[in-house]
Amino acid sequence: MNFNLGKLQTYPFEKLRQLMAGVTPNPGLSEIGLYIGEPRHATPAFIKEALVAGLGGLSSYPGTAGQPALRQAIAEWLKKRYGLGEVDPDSEIIPVNGSREALFSLTQAVVDLGRGYTPLVVSPNPFYQIYEGGAYLAGADIRFLNTLRENGFAFDYASLAEEEWRRVQLLIVCSPGNPTGKVLDLDDWKRLFALSDQYGFVIASDECYSEIYFDEGQPPLGGLQAAKRLGRNYDRLVMLSSLSKRSNVPGMRSGFVAGDAAILKDYLRYRTYHGSAMSPVFQAASIAAWKDEAHVAANREQYRRKFAAVTPLLQDVLATSMPDAGFYLWAKTPVADTDFARRLAAEENVHVLPGSFLARQAHGINPGAGHVRIALVEPLAECLEAAGRIRRFVTHL
Repeated sequence: MNFNLGKLQTYPFEKLRQLMAGVTPNPGLSEIGLYIGEPRHATPAFIKEALVAGLGGLSSYPGTAGQPALRQAIAEWLKKRYGLGEVDPDSEIIPVNGSREALFSLTQAVVDLGRGYTPLVVSPNPFYQIYEGGAYLAGADIRFLNTLRENGFAFDYASLAEEEWRRVQLLIVCSPGNPTGKVLDLDDWKRLFALSDQYGFVIASDECYSEIYFDEGQPPLGGLQAAKRLGRNYDRLVMLSSLSKRSNVPGMRSGFVAGDAAILKDYLRYRTYHGSAMSPVFQAASIAAWKDEAHVAANREQYRRKFAAVTPLLQDVLATSMPDAGFYLWAKTPVADTDFARRLAAEENVHVLPGSFLARQAHGINPGAGHVRIALVEPLAECLEAAGRIRRFVTHL
């Protein structure tokens, strides 16, 4: 077996399962699960109808590059959403089976073990665990940039030594961030691009939460959009997006990678052997989803109402506030995050994710410790009920 498998840590949800061993939740209260970032809003009917109408595609093998109609729909969405001007659907877009699969496989394609040193992948900390797994299984080491509340969740670039920066081949950013909800601004991107120019590494921008925001007039800035505003091309830059959160179709596993045509040319060759072409049935449904914005705005409105109702109930008992975007509250706990999650489950039957499970010890601290991630994915009434229980729990600690 690949010896790098031994470097992989237990996934956060398995850690949570182990943490909850022996816990008996309060039987007088219904269970409310706010621990997993799985959209629970209804899948729009027109997407289901497009999927059913596309069932004839089951008789055909899918092409790795995806159908031209899907790439064109994505290109049109990119132009409209980010004001990118022309986007070449044939060289600057590859449909993928969700951003998780693509983040892993892209890392395998980008990391080059033939340069006489151990490559580095740089990740935010806390982070989405696939960043770490992809790095290790590509044969790279990983370095973390802590993002701390007291620093506005900004990257701590100075924590990496010059010798480490010279070995960086891939830097992954997540904007809006998971779990912090931080959106990178133009100055953040300017700094990232300068580092990429200096050291020659690829930037992969994970933007799967980009369509969940609270001000219709200020959608989150994207990586490709930042490059355009700064007068750059897409050299060494790719973005990853997904329909899972945007359109409430996490089971469809549909997304795309867009950006540097040279990177995508080699990545497409990798994917031809990787064997992960999207089903023609899901491609048909994806075309319909990317072409419609009304359901996305309606989806945002549901989250907007939940955050407006829940945040005031929690911000004075837990150190939390409205995120820039996304559907998580990143809350500071008055006791250890694991104790908080375990006791909350036992006493109030509300389940949240300890922040320490989403981070690693780096530069002397675990930046997720003392926090919990609260995913406001359930209906408004359940989120309000959970907030009331959490408030009651905290006031009695």
